Amino acid sequence: MPEEGIETQELKEKLDESEEHAHGEKASAPWILWLSLSTAIIAVLAAIASLESGAYANDAIVQKNDAILHQSKADDAWSYYQAKGIKAVVYETQPDSKWRDAAEKEKKAQEELRAQAEKEQDTVKEMDEKSEQSLHVHHQFAKSVTISQVAIALAAIAALTRRKPVWWVSLAAGAVGAWFFVLGFLAH
Repeated sequence: MPEEGIETQELKEKLDESEEHAHGEKASAPWILWLSLSTAIIAVLAAIASLESGAYANDAIVQKNDAILHQSKADDAWSYYQAKGIKAVVYETQPDSKWRDAAEKEKKAQEELRAQAEKEQDTVKEMDEKSEQSLHVHHQFAKSVTISQVAIALAAIAALTRRKPVWWVSLAAGAVGAWFFVLGFLAH
């Protein structure tokens, strides 16, 4: 009978220890729950920022390609403009009057080509500006993704080590990531 009392006493002590341990975990559970929730929110923002960053990077590439295409068209128009000018000068130097009429036609065609070339140059400038703007927005979202990833890593460290101050640093980094996220949308 005395042996049963000792075992019961040991069992009671172990139950008390388990209960204390459970109370200790319950006391820390609320902030761990908030840590998990905040990390999930940061991860969602990072995922959206990543999609936006990629989309704007693609837009920048397409716009730059369009600028190159229009630059090529402008170069062609300027070359043709110069050829028309040379042709007009050659026609003007001819003694026969019929060549002078041809020279006038070449000059008129040359002016149309000049307008076309200038229009293409304007389009090149516009496409370059759009590309630069898209690249700027891409960088804002890319910064958001990077800083959010750091915040998520810090949150994981906080959860593993049960260090609440590390979670606060994670939240601060997450706030900076969210700031760049908002800047990305404002930079449209």
